[in-house]
Amino acid sequence: MCTCLFYYQTTMSDKNFRTIQSLGRTELIDELMEQNSFTHSSVAEGYGDDAAVIENKEGYKLLSSETFMEGVNFDLTYVPLHHLGYKIATAAVSDIYAMNGTPEVVLVNMAVPNKLSVDMLQEIYRGIGAAGEDYEFQIVGGDLTASHQTLSIDITCYGSVAEDEIIYRRGANKDDAICVTGDLGGAIAGLRILMREKEFWEEQEEQTAFQPDLDDYEYVVKRQLVPVARQDFINQIRELKISPTSMIDVTQGLVSELKHIANASELGAYVYQAAFPIALDTRTVADEMKEDVDKYALYGGEDYELMFTLPEESVEKLADEFQDFVVIGKITEQEEGVCMQQVEGDVVNFDSDQNQEG
Repeated sequence: MCTCLFYYQTTMSDKNFRTIQSLGRTELIDELMEQNSFTHSSVAEGYGDDAAVIENKEGYKLLSSETFMEGVNFDLTYVPLHHLGYKIATAAVSDIYAMNGTPEVVLVNMAVPNKLSVDMLQEIYRGIGAAGEDYEFQIVGGDLTASHQTLSIDITCYGSVAEDEIIYRRGANKDDAICVTGDLGGAIAGLRILMREKEFWEEQEEQTAFQPDLDDYEYVVKRQLVPVARQDFINQIRELKISPTSMIDVTQGLVSELKHIANASELGAYVYQAAFPIALDTRTVADEMKEDVDKYALYGGEDYELMFTLPEESVEKLADEFQDFVVIGKITEQEEGVCMQQVEGDVVNFDSDQNQEG
C-alpha cells in the first residue's frame, strides 16, 4: 500500500505530467484504446464511430452509451428530473440512429447521493420510460450504487441494423453534399437562458422558490431540456431507399462532427456559413447575449440533429419528400482540410485555424 502511494505521488509530481486538456477528447480516447490488448472475432467496428458494431446472425448489433454527471452535464437547479431522464435516453438513442439502426433495449446505471428521494428517482425513470415509448425501446435493467454528493447517470443502448443498411462516419465521397437535419445552436441558446436565470436567482438576497417566465424562450429551452432524436429522418430515408454515404449525430458542435466525417473518410469538407440552419429564436438569444450565433452552431453541441453526406441526385430525391434538412457544403479533397466560407467571403480553415482570403 505504501509503495503504491509513493508511486502515485511520484507520478503526479513528474515534470512530464500531461493534462487531459492537452490532448482533447478524441485524442485521449485514441490513446486510452491503445491498451486494448484483445480483439474479438464478433466485433465488426470497435470505438471510433457513433456506436460499436457487433456481428450477429441477423445482421449487426449496435451498442452505444452516454454518461451524464451532475455539475458537468446538467444542473438540478433548472433541469427537471423527468427531462433529465428523457434527454440522456435521447442522447444514447441518437447514436443508434446515426448508424441507421433501430434501438431495442437500454441499461440504466446510476450513482445516487442521499439528497435524492425515491420519488425523485422515479421521475428520472419516468423520463426514460417516456423516451422508451417514443423511440420504442425497453428498459431491461442496469445498476444502482451510492454517491457521496453528485448524481451520475449512464445509459447503454442496444440496437440493430441490417448488414447492408449500416451507415458509418466513413464512406463520404468527393463532391458529396454535406447536409444537416433541423437547425443548429438551439440547445446552447437554451442553456444560456437557463444559466442567466440561475445567476439572477442566486443574486437575490432571499433565494426562495423562483419560477422564471420563459415563454419567450420556449423553443430554445426545449431544445436544451428535451431534445428529440431524429427517428423521423431515419424512417424517411428507409422508406425512400436512400442511403447516405456517411452520417453522424451533432452532439459536440458542427466543427467537431465535420472533422469526424472528413477524417474517417480521408477527405476534406467545405461548408458555407450563410447556409447554416439557425432558428430565429436562437438568433434572438445570441443577440440578447451579444454573442456570435454562428459559434452556437459551430461549437454548441447537444442539438442531436443528423449530419450526413449524399450524392447530388439523392439530395434532390430526398428533398421531394422530406424538407427538414439543408445542404451546408460539400466534400472535398483531403489536402484542402475542413473549411468554412464566411459570409464576407473569407475562408476559415478549422484544421489550421488560419484565415484565408476567399
